[in-house]
Amino acid sequence: MNLRKSLLLIVAILVIDQISKIYIKTNFVLGESVEVFNWFKILFIENEGAAWGAKLSDILPISESSGKLFLTIFRLFAIVGIGYWLNDVIRKKATNTLIIAVSLIFAGALGNIIDSIFYGVIFDDSNNHVATLFSDEPYGGIFYGKVVDMLYFPLVDTTWPEWVPYFGGSNFRFFEPVFNIADTSISTGVGILLVFNKRAFGHTGDGEPIDQKPQGHSEESSEKL
Repeated sequence: MNLRKSLLLIVAILVIDQISKIYIKTNFVLGESVEVFNWFKILFIENEGAAWGAKLSDILPISESSGKLFLTIFRLFAIVGIGYWLNDVIRKKATNTLIIAVSLIFAGALGNIIDSIFYGVIFDDSNNHVATLFSDEPYGGIFYGKVVDMLYFPLVDTTWPEWVPYFGGSNFRFFEPVFNIADTSISTGVGILLVFNKRAFGHTGDGEPIDQKPQGHSEESSEKL
């Protein structure tokens, strides 16, 4: 897989991700949901922090705004690192599996960074009304945007039997996290690396081991000896 194909994959994911987020942001009120199937809903929430909505201010003795800024800057450094990794594996003609996985991770990370950097200055808030794109009264500043999530799969939504210790009578829902296309791209890329680890790192795109020396190297060395 070459650089052009990798870029096409990244751009396709970014376009789908951003179109879905802008559509939700400009058509849904925060917390509004639409049931597609009983196991799949479109539910509009905004993520101010890291994965699963965690905030640095909940862990470290810093303000919420400082934690948000730190997280956005960290994401920028992370995307630079992932971009370098992607360029490196393409340049070394690594396996298609590895290039696709890293491309997916890069696209997903970039998609969420766009939200974190720009959404705070191009949208107003979504509380009790539908947000306006390029609003005169944006809800935040640059680097202080919130990530838009909307994909919700409550595959199981039931109640624990009363006889179950501690949990009896309480609600049980699986799968509860709400996520977006960018999150899906990252998770898919990571999943490929975990499930197809040997295929990803074992051979180059030409079918040769990544660490194999160029053909003819051993013959030249023996001749010199």
